[in-house]
Amino acid sequence: MLSGKKILLCVSGGIAVFKAAALTSKLVQTGADVRVIMTNSAMEFVNPLTFQALSRNDVYFDTFDEKNSKVIAHIDLADWADLIVIAPASANTISKLANGIADNMLTSTLLAATAQVWVAPAMNVHMYKHPAIQTNINTLHQFGYRFIEPSEGYLACGYVGKGRLEEPEKIVELMNQYFEEQEVGSPLKDVHIIVTAGPTREKVDPVRFFTNHSSGKMGYAIADVASKLGANVTLITGPTVIPAPNDVTTIQIETAQEMYEQVIKHFEQADVVIKSAAVADYRPVQTYNQKLKKQNSDMQIEMERTVDILNELGKLKSTQLLVGFAAETNNLEEYAKKKIITKNLDLIVANNVTSEGAGFDKDTNIVTIIDKAFNKVELPKMSKYDVAKILLEKVQLLLEERGRL
Repeated sequence: MLSGKKILLCVSGGIAVFKAAALTSKLVQTGADVRVIMTNSAMEFVNPLTFQALSRNDVYFDTFDEKNSKVIAHIDLADWADLIVIAPASANTISKLANGIADNMLTSTLLAATAQVWVAPAMNVHMYKHPAIQTNINTLHQFGYRFIEPSEGYLACGYVGKGRLEEPEKIVELMNQYFEEQEVGSPLKDVHIIVTAGPTREKVDPVRFFTNHSSGKMGYAIADVASKLGANVTLITGPTVIPAPNDVTTIQIETAQEMYEQVIKHFEQADVVIKSAAVADYRPVQTYNQKLKKQNSDMQIEMERTVDILNELGKLKSTQLLVGFAAETNNLEEYAKKKIITKNLDLIVANNVTSEGAGFDKDTNIVTIIDKAFNKVELPKMSKYDVAKILLEKVQLLLEERGRL
C-alpha cells in the first residue's frame, strides 16, 4: 500500500532520532517516496547526510534554504505530502504546533499542511505526563492530528515507563493500514451507528460516587473506525480522559439513567447500536446534597438496580442491529451466549478482563466475537483499534445480508 506514496517525515530532537533513520530505510524499501525535515536539535543526534543517503532525497532543515527557486520549500513540501509523520515528536515540537508557533522549517511546514498528520511522541515519562504536554496533545487531537502512542520500556534517561518511540516496523504497519482504509473508501456510508463507551458514575454525595475501571478506549476506537468507514456515528460516553474522535457526534453523560435516556432518544434513527459502555448495575437509593461525614461506626448504603439498557433495546429493536459486550472473569462463553438470547443480540464481543493484555484501561484486547447462531471468532491479543476494525467488518457483513447496504 505504501508504494508510490509521498511521506513527509518530520524529525525533532531526541535520542530516538536513530529510530527515525531506521523508519526512513523501511519506508524506502516499501517503495514510498520519503522526504525528511529535521530540527536543529535532531541534527545534534544524527547528521542530515544519513537521512539524505537513506531517503535518496534532499533533507530540509533551514526555512530560508530554498533548494528550488521556483517554489517556496515549506509550502511545496506541505502540498506534496500524502501523509506527514512527526517521529520522534519532542515535547518542544508538540507544544509549538499546539500553539501555532512557526519558528523553524518543521513547524512552518506543518502550519501550512492540509494532509493527515501523525505524531509519534518520544520523551521522558514525566515529561509525557506533564499537564502542559497532555493539554497540548489534546489540542492537537482537536486539530485532527492522529497520535501513535509511545510504548513503555527502558528510556535513555534511565527511567522505565511510557515514552519510547514506537518501533519503526509498527509505524510502517499503521501506515499500510491507513492507506488500505483510504483504498476501501466508505463501505458504511449513510449508516447511523450509536456507540456507547466508558463508565458511568452513580452519585453518593458531592464528593463520592460509585464507578468502575472502564477507560472508554474500546468504544472510542469503535467510534473512530466507524467514522473513517463513512458511518454517521453518535458516541454516547461516560466520563473519560480520551479526546473525542473527529467527525463523530459526541454526547457526554454521567449516570446510567442519563445514558439510557440518550440511547433511547437516538435509537429509532439508528441502524446499528454497539453498546461497549460499562454501565453501573446498581446506584444508591438515597443521595445527599452535602458531604457525608465520617462516623465511628460502619456505614451501609442501600443500592437499587439501574435500568438494563441492552435488555430494553433488545425489546424495542425492529430493524436495528444490536451488538453487546460481555466483560467477564469466568465462564466467558457461557455468559456471552446467555446474553445473546436474553437480550436479543445480533453479535456479542466477549472478553475475560483478567487476561493479560485485555480488559479495562489497556491499549490491547483479547476477545471472542459470537453471533446469533453461536458461530464464534476468537481473536488473539491485538490493539483495540484492530479489534474495532474486525468487529465493524462483521457488522458490515450482517448489514449486507439484510439488504441494508
